[in-house]
Amino acid sequence: MQSIAIYGLGRIGRQLLRSAVRNDLFFPTVVCDIAHAGQLAALLEVDTNYGRWPGITSDDDSISVDGRRIAYVNSRDSLPDWKALGVDVVIDCTGRGVTREAADRHLANGATRVLMSGPSATAADCDAVLLPGINLDHYDPEAHKIISMASCTTNALAAVVKVLLDTTGIKHGLFSTVHAYTNTQSLTDQPMKSRRDSWAAAENIIPSSSGAAKALGFIWPDLKITGKAYRVPVRTGSIVELNVVPEREVSTEELRDLFRAAATSGPLAGILDVFEDEWSSARVVGDPHSSIVDLPLTQSFNGTVSVAAWYDNEAGFSMRLAETAALLAS
Repeated sequence: MQSIAIYGLGRIGRQLLRSAVRNDLFFPTVVCDIAHAGQLAALLEVDTNYGRWPGITSDDDSISVDGRRIAYVNSRDSLPDWKALGVDVVIDCTGRGVTREAADRHLANGATRVLMSGPSATAADCDAVLLPGINLDHYDPEAHKIISMASCTTNALAAVVKVLLDTTGIKHGLFSTVHAYTNTQSLTDQPMKSRRDSWAAAENIIPSSSGAAKALGFIWPDLKITGKAYRVPVRTGSIVELNVVPEREVSTEELRDLFRAAATSGPLAGILDVFEDEWSSARVVGDPHSSIVDLPLTQSFNGTVSVAAWYDNEAGFSMRLAETAALLAS
């Protein structure tokens, strides 16, 4: 396997590292951030959402997991020399590396491939938007040097959209995602770039835009779906509701059976799951699936279908990111 670096150890970068190592997908050669290695190691060892990870130690230029050393490079002042570090694949988890210009800098510094842990700003800002279970089999090593994984919500929606497109068709639809708060919001009331984000994240329901519709359009250009987001006071664990007009009528029970079948066989097995019982968001915290269809909330009515899908917006997305990185480096 080629050498992999994680560039940015924020919420997604740290959970990516946890997913990759604990599931034997890959062990990164290098991790980068602008914080001190000891501070990052502490955040890896004790995570508010996912608990303890024993066996984490550090020094000034490394972080070790169970005795296995990962080189640490502080990237505050400059982008690492990936060629000198022997790195082939860079996973950009900064949240800002979603343009071709940003990705090209990694390639210019010696990386052979860049994986964006977020939706590319435009279709032209990456060579391909590739999602496991959806279109990852279209990966072309010669043509695809800059790959976008879109967003957690895109991955959750894409699994539902794929099932519907393959079975009932979609004329048009609307979605709303009820999403955990994020670092783009404020802990207390204060002026922010986005007016709505100016109110305390842990005390308010805050409407927000969603880039998932645009990212889905990169995969299915003819898809007629749009939507919005609501940020709510939970640390992690989200749910998206997609309401569509299908091209053929389908009963509620048939609709639920379509998702039961997709969860157990085919390209979405292990990526899509279903809940037969009634649960709250606490049930999905730490769940590695991209999309978990809540069957009691999924129904057909008067020519419209409504599908509700849970997802841990950190753990599920990070697992797909780790799987994709392992494929790119294989």
